[in-house]
Amino acid sequence: MSKVTPFLMFNDQLEAAIAFYTATFPGSSIKNVAHTGKDGPITSAEFVIGGQSFMGYNGGPYFSFSQGFSLFVDCEDQAEVDEYWNKLVDAGATPSQCGWITDQFGVTWQIVPRRFMELISDQDPKKVQAVMEAMMPMVKLDVAALEKAYNQA
Repeated sequence: MSKVTPFLMFNDQLEAAIAFYTATFPGSSIKNVAHTGKDGPITSAEFVIGGQSFMGYNGGPYFSFSQGFSLFVDCEDQAEVDEYWNKLVDAGATPSQCGWITDQFGVTWQIVPRRFMELISDQDPKKVQAVMEAMMPMVKLDVAALEKAYNQA
């Protein structure tokens, strides 16, 4: 385990969340789980999503997630953006804006194409501003539209 590991506190959905996340993201696995009693539900777990270690716990209704914490998914291209976006939506996620989407467990994700990060790293502030202005009204990020804004700036 790394020195710092995100700890996700679920109401009672830890088992379902782990199953969904490990099926959705390559490089995922379940390291260990603890059950309540011999055959009881999972109460805590250590798992990996896309190579990132996490701890999780079923803590009851006392805790909830907020958009103040989100998981950033670095997508190689538009096809990968579409793949993760569609998997999340199909499972009941609620899209927001700017590539943000909140899954059925309340965890917020940023589904971001690598090209967007390259475009906003440009040294020309006019190009960066054009890309940001194009991105702001988007729900799911669109690489072609972002590149168009960049090229027209």
